[in-house]
Formats: sequence, structure tokens, C-alpha cells
Amino acid sequence: MSTPYRIKGQTGEWEVVIGLEVHAQINSESKLFSGAAVEFGSETNQNVSFVDAGFPGMLPVINARCIEQAVRTGLGIKAQINLVSVFDRKNYFYADLPQGYQISQYLDPIVGKGELIVDLADGSSKTIGITRLHVEQDAGKSLHEHSPKYTFIDLNRAGTGLMEIVSEPDMRSPEEAAAYVKKLRTILMYLGTCDGDMEKGNLRCDVNVSVRKPGDEFGTRCEIKNVNSVRFIFKAIEFEATRQVEILEAGGKINQETRLFDSTTGETRTMRSKEDAHDYRYFPDPDLLPLVITQKFVDDIKATLPELPDA
Repeated sequence: MSTPYRIKGQTGEWEVVIGLEVHAQINSESKLFSGAAVEFGSETNQNVSFVDAGFPGMLPVINARCIEQAVRTGLGIKAQINLVSVFDRKNYFYADLPQGYQISQYLDPIVGKGELIVDLADGSSKTIGITRLHVEQDAGKSLHEHSPKYTFIDLNRAGTGLMEIVSEPDMRSPEEAAAYVKKLRTILMYLGTCDGDMEKGNLRCDVNVSVRKPGDEFGTRCEIKNVNSVRFIFKAIEFEATRQVEILEAGGKINQETRLFDSTTGETRTMRSKEDAHDYRYFPDPDLLPLVITQKFVDDIKATLPELPDA
């Protein structure tokens, strides 16, 4: 067993606690709730239906392929598949979210607890718990480079199906977090449920980081949004953990907030104060009935699973 990863401070050693939320774009020819195509590199606003654009009266229809891919992924991470799940509205205002809410899953996700075994450089392995996998819509894209005065919106990505795979806060070093993302990405690619292309943004990661003295309660966490490479995940954790230790040792306190990683400077910076679930006013989407799948549906998918790495 290797020496545990520690940050050396003035008052002794600190332990870093890491949890990851991986957003994986579902391999599907059309979007989660509309028939619009999913294509990378299309002309701006070419693949947009009235549902994606948030036109009044347009009703979402669930894409069965996306549900099948979510179940396939759940089986690949040895997770519990929930035969009944519910789509909720996550309410917030953003220019590239035309509906004024995101259709996601809150209390009743399609996939429950699972696990992933990662191999580390010293030859040891570690089991990382997975809290849940839920299905949700992606937002559009804000384009800032076309004008110094205006932001333009491209809705090609709006409504594309995502799987959000949430880990337990089980990782204790940047190396473990990097190994987890690499392993998860490999499994998704083997399963054919996501192409794992981080450069195109088809796999993005929100990194939750806190620090504590070994054996203490968890500290206050900060979330670093949309980190899009394994190397940047490693660097973001290193910087953020050190930043938090320096603040705590100077007698300050950590604010729960959302931060961005700047790959040019290798630093994280404040984006906004972190919202809690009640800030989003989740409620079941009245346009969508609870999603009910059968055990046979799950078993049929299980029968087609490929052999996975070290499965």
C-alpha cells in the first residue's frame, strides 16, 4: 500500500476528500425529448425542434434509446436499476436554457447505487461507490466570440440526452480521481453508451473538493464545474486542495461555492455561490408520466452486454 496523499501545512497534514459528477452525452441519433438530430459540428441552430427551443405548448416525448443506454450503463457499473423513475423540472434562469428549467431526475433516478474498481499506479486497487445515475437534458451553448457587446446562443446541444453519474466522496487523491474518470470513460466506450470524447465536451466532470485533518468530519466543499480533461482534473484538485488548506490555516473559512478551473494559469476561481437543491425548486414534470420499465427490458439489455475491462 502506498503512503496516503497528504497536503503538508503549518499545522500538520491535511487529507483531501473528492467526489465527482460525470456528465456523459448519451450515444443516440436524436435528443432526449425531441426528434432533433444529435450531430457535432453542425451549422449553428440547425438541430433544434420546437421542444428544444421552449416553444409554448410543445410536449416532450421520451426517447427510448436514451433510456436503454442509461440502463446499459447502470448494469456496466454494477448498479441497481430502478423500474420506476421520475423526471423533474430543475428551475433556473440561463440564456442558453430556453424552457427556463432543465428536465432532470431528482428524488427517483433511473439508476441507484453502484461501484467502480480502479487500479492505482502502485498496483493496489480501490472500490469507489457510485451514488446514482440520472438522465437529464443538456443546455445550449453561449457564444461570446462573435461580438464584444452581445452573447449569441446556439441551441444545437439543447435537449441532448446526458447521463449524470455521481460518485460517493470516496477518493482521497488526485491520482484516484484521475483513475476513476479513466476507468469510467473506458466502460462507457466499451458499452457504446458514450463516445467519451472530452475534447468535444461529450464527457465533462464537476469536481467536488474539501479538506480535513485525517479522521475529522468532512469539510465544506467547493465544486469545480465542467473540467474537460483528466490532466486538468488532476491539476484542479491539487490547486483547490492547497488553496483551501492555506485559507483554513490562516484562520479563514471555506465558502460553499462553484468555481471554474483556468487551464492557462492552473488555478481555480470563483464563479458563483453554490446552490442547494431547494434553490432549484424541483418538482415532477407535469408533462411526463413516471417512467416505468419492466424487469424483462433490463434482462434483455443485460444479455447483450459486452465483456468489460477486468469484469
